[in-house]
Amino acid sequence: MAPSTPFQARVRVTLRWRDLDMLGHMNQSVYHELLEEGRSALFEEVGRLGDFAFVIARVELDYRSEVRKDHGFVDVVVRPASIGRSSIIVDQAVVLPDGTVAAEGRAVLVAWDPAQRRSRSFTDGERSKLQSLIA
Repeated sequence: MAPSTPFQARVRVTLRWRDLDMLGHMNQSVYHELLEEGRSALFEEVGRLGDFAFVIARVELDYRSEVRKDHGFVDVVVRPASIGRSSIIVDQAVVLPDGTVAAEGRAVLVAWDPAQRRSRSFTDGERSKLQSLIA
């Protein structure tokens, strides 16, 4: 993740027993739930955009270190990386209490028009707000 990006959303998530698999570490599907929490935190910050709807077009995730129940919690960090005509790329990480990155990756989010059921371009206001988080 690019450390020079000036804005990040960070959310702390308490680990639950149901998050674990038979091997005692976090199930791979739970990582995606956690990343969703991070994206939600990002768009709460950006949320002053009004009715900003988006769909996920792509998710990349690299697992770096196991997450166990005895870690207690993880922090999910999301940073806007770049903006396109109708999409934003965000860098994401799941971070253990000691600062170890357990997983990291990227997601491509596409602005969505719920009435038309298709992608749409960012408005000038949305683009300006999103760009201000990167520059």
